[in-house]
Amino acid sequence: MNTAKGTVLVSGASIAGPAVAFWLRRYGFAVTVVEKAHGPRGGGYPIDVRGTALEVARRMGILPRLREAHIETRSLTFVDAEGHEVASVHPQAVVGGVEGSDVEVRRGDLAEILYGATRDDVEYVFGDSIEALAEHEDGVDVTFRGGTRRGFDLVVGADGLHSRTRELIFGSEHKFHRYLGYCFAGFTMPNEFGLSREGVLWNKPGRGAALYAVKGSDKVHGFLVAARPEPPRELLRDPEAQRDLVASTFAGDGWEIPAMIAALREADDLFFDTVSQIHLPCWSQGRIGLVGDAAYSPSFLTGQGTSLALVGAYMLARSLAAHRDHGDAFVAYEGETRPFVELNQAQVGVGEAALFPVTAKALAQRTRRLRGLSTSAPDTGRPAHTALTLPEPLAGAQGA
Repeated sequence: MNTAKGTVLVSGASIAGPAVAFWLRRYGFAVTVVEKAHGPRGGGYPIDVRGTALEVARRMGILPRLREAHIETRSLTFVDAEGHEVASVHPQAVVGGVEGSDVEVRRGDLAEILYGATRDDVEYVFGDSIEALAEHEDGVDVTFRGGTRRGFDLVVGADGLHSRTRELIFGSEHKFHRYLGYCFAGFTMPNEFGLSREGVLWNKPGRGAALYAVKGSDKVHGFLVAARPEPPRELLRDPEAQRDLVASTFAGDGWEIPAMIAALREADDLFFDTVSQIHLPCWSQGRIGLVGDAAYSPSFLTGQGTSLALVGAYMLARSLAAHRDHGDAFVAYEGETRPFVELNQAQVGVGEAALFPVTAKALAQRTRRLRGLSTSAPDTGRPAHTALTLPEPLAGAQGA
């Protein structure tokens, strides 16, 4: 493996990790990706790739595969507490996307595509994770949870909202964690509702549920979202307590909620978390940098987590290739990318009320707004999605 540019350890093999590994290899770095799961993670809820991120995908050569995997959601139907329809709209009218341009795929499909694009020239270490980091003048000594010790020139944390890499260099998550007032549970369940390429969203003040059917699956994605004044951090490592909390929160609710709670109890793919953002004063320290949700999670309310991960990965790798000094590279990456990130993080104020109003008044206002939206796709997306013009790849990038 060519090590002309140096060695880089990337923590996390979901989206940002393989994406930054792709570009680092194109620029001549030797890259190792460590992932605590025992293989590429399949499944997962639908995610969107929009705006500037589409150009990143095009330059990676994966856009045709993303378009093949596009699940083409055709409608979102909103129902009231009794299950009566109050509005049906085109999905892009809610999320601010562009029909025929944006791509919606299962998260696992994108992860598999990225893994396939990197596995031949990137070293993947599954079933392990970073335990400790010791930076010195010439590199970073890494101790892995499995007991192995190795040295790298640089380390990139792409390990998500609850990043271990970020914790090791910046301290406890709570200092940078901006809770947005909700927690949620996601899982799959049998599609016994006759749904096809559509989503149905149910609301009461402070509580919401969604059933989301995607192309080519006999299951639906179930989501249960509840407003809570404080984040239930103590439950993040206790799946049974998570199930109990969600069940008690939605106890007595109608529509399809009882069936969803029953499915939640049996689900082997439950994902529970807070709806939160990460706001860091700096995205790097010494030879260690962060990308994607680890550095600047925008929350699913913006719909931009995946797009920011792809764009950030491109910008970080390009900066590391363009600058001899890693410190200068990290400064350039952050200086060029932070305005785009912050603009998209601010989009949480644009669309979240349309999904999960907390009060009866806000719910009534949401219904009136939805009824004013078109059932056709909008012609243009939100300006924030395309607010960054990508610099061209550096000359000499292999295969770029």
